[in-house]
Amino acid sequence: MTDDANVKDEHQVDADPNAETGVADEIETRTPEYAPVTDTSEPNNDKSIARFLDVAVTISAELGRVTIPIGELMELNEGSVVELNRSVSSPIDLMAQGRRVATGEVVVVDDCFAVRIKSIESAENTQT
Repeated sequence: MTDDANVKDEHQVDADPNAETGVADEIETRTPEYAPVTDTSEPNNDKSIARFLDVAVTISAELGRVTIPIGELMELNEGSVVELNRSVSSPIDLMAQGRRVATGEVVVVDDCFAVRIKSIESAENTQT
């Protein structure tokens, strides 16, 4: 018969009796090793963007905006009129993913509304 109190499991670690956390002082640590990072991308040209050319983007035409209290919004019903912050002669904004990409004017094509683009926004203006 063996005395079980004197036998230690090989995975047990003697803890420092003075340690407040009860964690062993002799825990082996090491820093992970990673493979070196190398840039394998192609230069920024038409080939690198070509894979995104068939990605669908939602485009919307914004006639104008208005901010109203929720109470007024709740009172709207069929026939209500909401005045926008843009005059009839002002160009409308063409939006892609919430950013203005162009401005234009409303036209009708085969009984459907359309937008004739008057100007394209520069890259600096679409970043905000």
